[in-house]
Amino acid sequence: MADYEPLVIRHAQGCTLTTTDGRELIDGVASLWCNVHGHRHPKLDAAVREQLDRVAHITTLGMSCETTEQLAETLVSISPGDLKHVFFSSDGSCAVESALKMAFQYWQQRPNPKPQKTQFLALGQAYHGDTTGSVSLGGIKFFHDLFAPILFSPVRGPVPCSYRLPDGVGIEQAAETYAGQIEECLQQHHDQLAAVVMEPLVQGAAGMITHPAGLLAKIRTLCDQYDVLLIVDEVATGFGRTGKLFACEHEQVTPDILCLGKGLTGGYLPMAATLARTKIFEAFLANPADAKQFFHGHTFGGNPLAAAAAIASIELLQQPALLESVNAKAVQLRKRLNGLAEHPHVGDIRGRGLMVGIEMVADRQTRSSFPSTTQLGRRICERALEHGVWIRPLGDVIILMPPLAIREDELATLSDAVIQSIEQELASDGVNTARLLSSR
Repeated sequence: MADYEPLVIRHAQGCTLTTTDGRELIDGVASLWCNVHGHRHPKLDAAVREQLDRVAHITTLGMSCETTEQLAETLVSISPGDLKHVFFSSDGSCAVESALKMAFQYWQQRPNPKPQKTQFLALGQAYHGDTTGSVSLGGIKFFHDLFAPILFSPVRGPVPCSYRLPDGVGIEQAAETYAGQIEECLQQHHDQLAAVVMEPLVQGAAGMITHPAGLLAKIRTLCDQYDVLLIVDEVATGFGRTGKLFACEHEQVTPDILCLGKGLTGGYLPMAATLARTKIFEAFLANPADAKQFFHGHTFGGNPLAAAAAIASIELLQQPALLESVNAKAVQLRKRLNGLAEHPHVGDIRGRGLMVGIEMVADRQTRSSFPSTTQLGRRICERALEHGVWIRPLGDVIILMPPLAIREDELATLSDAVIQSIEQELASDGVNTARLLSSR
């Protein structure tokens, strides 16, 4: 906080942010991964304005709003498999927090209860939010270690990274290897485990750690085999970010509980949703005196203004050409970044769809990191501001996650700015900006 440099936005249009001092910046991380269709999209603006003429907010405790009901029906219709029941909250952390309590309570009061199933398995380097339960799942020292005295301890699985593989394991064997490590955890702890909690395909805040193909489907099978629920956190990966509406669709997986947020409203208003399969929902059905209801609630859960924005955003996402364009833009972005693959301090360029992480390393052979005191990632992103692009790092991983609506010329500006910023911060013999740009 002591080093904070004010960057204040006065206006935004499409993928461009305009600051109070008149600078125009491409929003290279979609206003923290949530903006989908660009700023001030006319359809979303109109939906929120129309809802304002009806009702801005009512509680969902004991009542509902027809706009919120419509959104719930829409989410059920587009989500994978038989996720038929929706619980609304205000942000992604709360969506995960709700899922944890839902899974815990399910095992306590289902027809054949297993009250000993109170623990959770989380992946290495996991990040699922900043509330106490979601932080308990977390495995990133920088974010989580300070709070250890007030957290529960999960069963910790591997870091299923496709870049830093276990010794002697090639990428072809990676999914099987990581699944085997997770199965070892399940063999030992399944009697106490309520659920496995994971981000599918890409662990965003961990530095865009990208899982080997097929791992998600293998974990789904293992959860069924060992009678453990699967909670999938698609707060970052959902709503088109990986090239499909939900990342689970890449491997035809239906989780028992699905957590959504960020892009749900197109980046307009705070809203999250936790979707559950019918078997989960039915464990909460009983006479009021039995006290089996879900003991959890949010004042602004299901807010009608946010629901209106979400409905409009989903309608845009359902246009056939949109997801096709995301995949085309993903190919374009990676092609433009190809020149960085030769840079002596770029270890990996990874991600899925329009989720990209560029990891800076001190040594490509050993994949060793720079000392944290160098603040290299931060310096590169500060340099990018000079080139008209706003991005944020995760340590020394440079994150590119623009709105899905970004134009081809804006993608070119974004990628060129990143290349120039990396080159200018880490000039190396035999590698120069002109060469990197010419290889795009």
